[in-house]
Amino acid sequence: MGEKIAQLGVFLYYAETMKKQNGWGFDVLDMDASVRPQDDFFRYAGGTWMKRNTIPKHESRWGSFLKLRSDVDTQLHALVKEVEQKRGVAKGSPEQMLRDFLRSGMDTKRRQALGLSPLAPYLALIDKIRRPEDIVPTIAKLEKRGASGIWGGMVDQDMKNSERYALYLAQDGLGMPDRDYYLKDDAESKRVREAYRTHLQKLIRMGGIAKDVQGAMETVLAIETKLARVSMTKEDTRDVDKTYFKYTLPKLAKLASQIDWATYFRTIGARVSDVIVMQPEFFKAVGGLLHSVPVEDWKLYLRTHLVNDFAAHLTPALEKENFAFYGTVMTGTTHMKPLWRRVLNTVNGSLGELLGRLYVERHFSPHAKRMMLEMVDDLFAAYEARIKRLDWMSPATKKKAIKKLHQVTHKIGYPDVWKSYKGLIIDPNDYFGNVVRAGVWHSKRELAKLRKSKVDRKEWFMYPQTVNAYCSFGLNDVVFPAAILQPPFFSSEADDAINYGSIGSVIGHEITHAFDDQGSKFDGVGNRKTWWTPADRAQFEKKTKKVVEQFDAYTVADGLHVNGRLTLGENVADLGGISIAYDAYQLKLARISRKDIDGFTPEQRFFLGASLFERELARPEFVKMQVTTDPHAPAETRVNGPLSNLPEFYAAFEVKKGDKLYRDPKSRAKMW
Repeated sequence: MGEKIAQLGVFLYYAETMKKQNGWGFDVLDMDASVRPQDDFFRYAGGTWMKRNTIPKHESRWGSFLKLRSDVDTQLHALVKEVEQKRGVAKGSPEQMLRDFLRSGMDTKRRQALGLSPLAPYLALIDKIRRPEDIVPTIAKLEKRGASGIWGGMVDQDMKNSERYALYLAQDGLGMPDRDYYLKDDAESKRVREAYRTHLQKLIRMGGIAKDVQGAMETVLAIETKLARVSMTKEDTRDVDKTYFKYTLPKLAKLASQIDWATYFRTIGARVSDVIVMQPEFFKAVGGLLHSVPVEDWKLYLRTHLVNDFAAHLTPALEKENFAFYGTVMTGTTHMKPLWRRVLNTVNGSLGELLGRLYVERHFSPHAKRMMLEMVDDLFAAYEARIKRLDWMSPATKKKAIKKLHQVTHKIGYPDVWKSYKGLIIDPNDYFGNVVRAGVWHSKRELAKLRKSKVDRKEWFMYPQTVNAYCSFGLNDVVFPAAILQPPFFSSEADDAINYGSIGSVIGHEITHAFDDQGSKFDGVGNRKTWWTPADRAQFEKKTKKVVEQFDAYTVADGLHVNGRLTLGENVADLGGISIAYDAYQLKLARISRKDIDGFTPEQRFFLGASLFERELARPEFVKMQVTTDPHAPAETRVNGPLSNLPEFYAAFEVKKGDKLYRDPKSRAKMW
């Protein structure tokens, strides 16, 4: 009975949403008839929505995507509140863990009373540093307790042996989001850098780190700037061939001989005979910095970063300061999210699958999953047909591409097996401790993978309540959590054109990632392997160059340019995703009757649906940070950019030479 009631609730939610959207999933009142679709489809499809909406004070941007995330937070909060009202829950049960974690975070009086005392054991470790050789063991001990260090470690599939787990070592250690903020002298970098100096000073003062606040700030910034200079660029970090270097431990010791690797691995609990170093030059340089930078300077750096790492989970004042820089300065957001959303976000990140299990029981319909599976089948069929029709790929490579496509697995809604949180202690009076213990628990679980003989190919890397999707190169799978399978992106009550245009394009986007500029370097079982002919690869790179040039030309806030090289993978996936979704919709249309709705043809409705996912308002600060750090281009360019390349869009809206979205056929990008 409970399951039927839950499904009825999902149906009523969808039905009410469809009612508000004229019954077919798209509200024509959101459109701006004063804008020609041939000139600016982004504003044509959603311009009136943009005019009558404003960005909430606690958000850096607002649109379909962010609205759904906010709605999901409300759904999750209601679930946790129900759990909170239960009596007699057993210690260690999901109900007890969720309830007490939330309570501990909401208890701001206790957090205020505790002050910085939760950091005392960490600060004591830093105080014991006497010589350069003490720094690495201390960093390892701090990392084991959840603090960040100069570099970071993560467990993932070995890129060249996808059945084996490996430990990856990656550059880290910066307080600002990217090395460019330290090294460039453009107006935006200077603005952020000056604000960061102020942020560091406040942290140092509030944390009681040093009496000479100005001097300590300069010291910390100087160390971070040294690290930035030896850090790999963001464009290169997304290149799988530039970030894979396997080292045995003896060879690693030669690479960075001044780092005590044996002690580091032993302390964090990693049993390894080899590791994959993502940025060898960084580690070589850091080994020298550990000895050339004075020990007392490193201690200042570590203390400051410790306070910065945990600021959001300590006193309200520190949490506000953390937001002042990372929220207001970096993204332009003027107000913090309500306390319950901030704490829920932490609980969600720490106990995600416990909360996810409750979420899918209440908010995910089996009928929705069946509809999604049908759509996925259409998308794979459309992709295969596209590959077969390619005029630039050789028959040998086509055969391998189709084989890989058939090997792509799809995960929809939620995992088959839920993770256990057995042994994790959650205390209603210890928010900081809960955060740390959860982090340590997850770290131990990840490191334990290194002792497994085989990779778990059924594992999920997003929670069901996440409004997002992803493609894993190593697992060769595409994953669509339950939370994204809701209006406006998907509904069993919506017109098929809207579903295929919106969530269908997302599915196509993720499938295309398996064949983008990086995903195409992996074979069907997830190994980095060259399976293309050299001529085919050269043709592909020639085509991707058009995408880079197109997006490099787009300007956003204060005249900043989109970074075509950084956003290449996502732009290729956008272009491929909407193309494949269009073909898949044509397969669907062949099984049903064609009809116009509100004066729009099926094809026109498809493109209206495709615009929904990137309908968005964004603060200038956020957009400037996005083009500096994010592999995703701004929303407007993710709608108008791909459409300006698609002949199907030209046909649907009669785009002609002289229209702003018109591109000469020779300059249009098309891969798949």
